[in-house]
Amino acid sequence: MQKREKAGKILEILKREFSVPQLSSITKDPFKVLVRTIISQSTAEVNTRRAYQNLSETFPITPEAMDKADLTELEKTLRVAGLYRNKAKVLKNVAKVILEKFNGSLDFVYSLPLSEARKNLMDLPGVGPKTADIVLLFCANRPTLPVDTHVNRVSKRLGLVPSEAGYEDVRKGLQELYSPEEYFSVHMLFIALGRNYCKALRPLHAVCPLRGLCPSAEF
Repeated sequence: MQKREKAGKILEILKREFSVPQLSSITKDPFKVLVRTIISQSTAEVNTRRAYQNLSETFPITPEAMDKADLTELEKTLRVAGLYRNKAKVLKNVAKVILEKFNGSLDFVYSLPLSEARKNLMDLPGVGPKTADIVLLFCANRPTLPVDTHVNRVSKRLGLVPSEAGYEDVRKGLQELYSPEEYFSVHMLFIALGRNYCKALRPLHAVCPLRGLCPSAEF
């Protein structure tokens, strides 16, 4: 079976197994997505949601509010998230740069060429390629496929990309196998597979819906 055909079958099975979630209302605001993604770094989803809710109930989620926020108060809202002190500093630094360099707006994600918009995001303090790609895909539907820890693990175990591939090689490898219209579904469904079956330490091979297509499966 050719790799592209296999990739298509994988996505077909995952669509039957899981539902593709709808984008939330915050994706209409690139800064809110950026903030939530920064909070999510090295943090479980349930704690990310709680921390973002705490933050949004305490401060307006705008560059102006984050820049003016008292650091100690900001830390309190993020305490449930891991590395909350560092994340509070990152949010203030990011907000300051956005105000100074981009006049308080991330609207360039919609209009600039993809590579330029991506570079602008990655030049922000604490923003790496995954965070930049999430903002670009979720907010502006730009053709880039974010690779989080689940997407990375799943794509390698399934043999879709080399096991030694780094972030950019995984991203580009998956983008070659799927059409841009499928990037969001691939991202979300690979995460669902990683959370429910393809776990980091104890993958559930026996009940995984992709066991017949996975070279890593143990029978």
